[in-house]
Amino acid sequence: MAFAGIGLCARCLARSFNPKTLQAVLRKPCTARSLEWPLVPRTVKRHIQSQEFKPFVPPSPSSLPKAAPPKHYRRTRRWSRRLLYLALGLGATYEFDQHFWYASLTRSARTFWLSLVVATDYKINFRAQPWLYDSIQDLHLRNAERLFHLLRTNGGLYLKIGQAIAMQSAILPPEFQQMFSKMFDDAPQNDWKDAEKVILEDFGKTPEELFGVSFSGEPGKGVMERTARASASVAQVHWARLANGDEVAIKIQKREIAQQVGWDLWAFNLVPYISERLLLETDFVNEANNAERMGQLVAGESRLRGRVYIPKVYRELSSHRVMTAEWIEGVRLWDKETLTRPWHGGWRQGSPGCRGTPLDPPNRQKIAEIIREQPLKEHLKPKRDSWKGSNGKGGLGVSLKDCMQTMVDLFSAQMFLWGLCHCDPHPGNIFIRRLPSGKPELVLIDHGLYVHMQPEFRHQYSLFWKSLMTFDNKTIGEIVRSWGINNPDVFASATLMRPYTGGDNSTSAGMKRTMSKKEQRERSYEMQQQMRKGIREVLADEKKWPRELIFIGRNMRIVQGNNQYLGAPVNRIKIMGGWASRSLVDSPDLSYRERLVNFGRHVLFKFVLFGSDVVFYGSKVAQFFGRTQNLEDDMEASMKKAAVDMGFELNHSVFEG
Repeated sequence: MAFAGIGLCARCLARSFNPKTLQAVLRKPCTARSLEWPLVPRTVKRHIQSQEFKPFVPPSPSSLPKAAPPKHYRRTRRWSRRLLYLALGLGATYEFDQHFWYASLTRSARTFWLSLVVATDYKINFRAQPWLYDSIQDLHLRNAERLFHLLRTNGGLYLKIGQAIAMQSAILPPEFQQMFSKMFDDAPQNDWKDAEKVILEDFGKTPEELFGVSFSGEPGKGVMERTARASASVAQVHWARLANGDEVAIKIQKREIAQQVGWDLWAFNLVPYISERLLLETDFVNEANNAERMGQLVAGESRLRGRVYIPKVYRELSSHRVMTAEWIEGVRLWDKETLTRPWHGGWRQGSPGCRGTPLDPPNRQKIAEIIREQPLKEHLKPKRDSWKGSNGKGGLGVSLKDCMQTMVDLFSAQMFLWGLCHCDPHPGNIFIRRLPSGKPELVLIDHGLYVHMQPEFRHQYSLFWKSLMTFDNKTIGEIVRSWGINNPDVFASATLMRPYTGGDNSTSAGMKRTMSKKEQRERSYEMQQQMRKGIREVLADEKKWPRELIFIGRNMRIVQGNNQYLGAPVNRIKIMGGWASRSLVDSPDLSYRERLVNFGRHVLFKFVLFGSDVVFYGSKVAQFFGRTQNLEDDMEASMKKAAVDMGFELNHSVFEG
């Protein structure tokens, strides 16, 4: 029903909820007192619902449709449980790995992940115009940083593997060479508690009981430093003075190495021969055997007896993870100034510990004071540097030529005569002491990494070296092809550490012919492609390739670097060639007839070596007048130039970093 022309205030309209009340209001005029309420205009028509009001009544259940089944979200809950179980499993595995496996699983997972990242990066970007980098050099630098940080973070045997790669990094791009030169920095040492646990686990005794020492300065007992004197990737060395007065170096393997070594070698998936050598390096019983065997060989060789010393091993104080050897007071080979400065130690006296020269005992009162004030940072061993004089500027006063002559003689005898080669002769493993006669004595330590050469291979290698000196290309070709090497001149250059000019240079010539004149980025890419091709051409049959050459090449590279660092005082190639020829005469594995024939050839070979002396002393004269560097520097410069033609870049010294 519509009511027109009736004015209602808002209050009256609000109270009109049912038809009866509304009709009563409409018959009466509005009596509301308040005029503030807005009035509905009279001209507006209102349409009022005329149907009878019925209150809302809920429908009966029977009239409703069938209810839908409730949603249980089974898939969501199932995956939530799976994610929860996975997270708990990963967390438990991680904690177990950290506490019982010394992060072996974590380190291996990190290695596989990085390998995947690096492989993918090279697959995508190794091209003349990389998609994500400005140049190939940036690609190499980024991945060199990734690999370097992986090796440093994982530590342990990863550092040892990184150092092995660093010594052979000439075949890697320059960015890898520069980054891996930092692999020789000292590794962090473990806490004394970990070292103490290793001793207790191997011997069932505490260090005090085993070595007869006291950490409180008790009279009548020895002393031992709980702070390591040196720390490497696998072990750390502590100084001790036993109750009988002997001073020893106690080499203690880091506790986590035994658990990690298997995982690490499996993760790297190295050549079995290399894995075997690295695994043996973590066995200190093997190192003790090598040291004693080398001491016997040196003592039986008149040309080295009295010039080389191998420290004594204390078998009763050694195990698979602990090795106790004689402490050596000497000067490292890299300290040229201390080696050559004048001697102030007295006439006809040797340096401390050399040929019976006594070692000054430590001061007991001072030891007790150090133990009390600095229990975990103690340095109890006396300095013993009185031979440097009152101003501390003295030295051993020995000849660098004598030092290097002894060193090259020693490692040449190992390769060519004995077939037992020390493969880690870096300057940190070589000490020099002064004999009472004023001559140097070379002390060789760290006998963990050795290569045993079979007699047949040793004879071949000796003949190969002798043939290099006489440009006997026919013999060189026969030998290297029996080793599965297709190009003799490249391998000869790598062996001599200088370009071999007696061959046909077919590999480098072929590379020069195929090298195009493109812009810098494309040329770099092409060089590295040629390098890969060149390696495949040189190594024709890797199954025949003697695995010993891996570590023998490492030895020669380090010896060459030592000679170069000291200014090339000796003709290294001539000395090694002489030992190679002489070993074919002295070798007991050959028949008397073969040795007699080789003796005649050796006499003729000595005349051939005269030409090498002419080149060497000519270089020394030119060096004296400042016209050139030493001979090793000249040969390395020639190697760098020749390497560029073959796609390699040799940009760093062997001991850089």
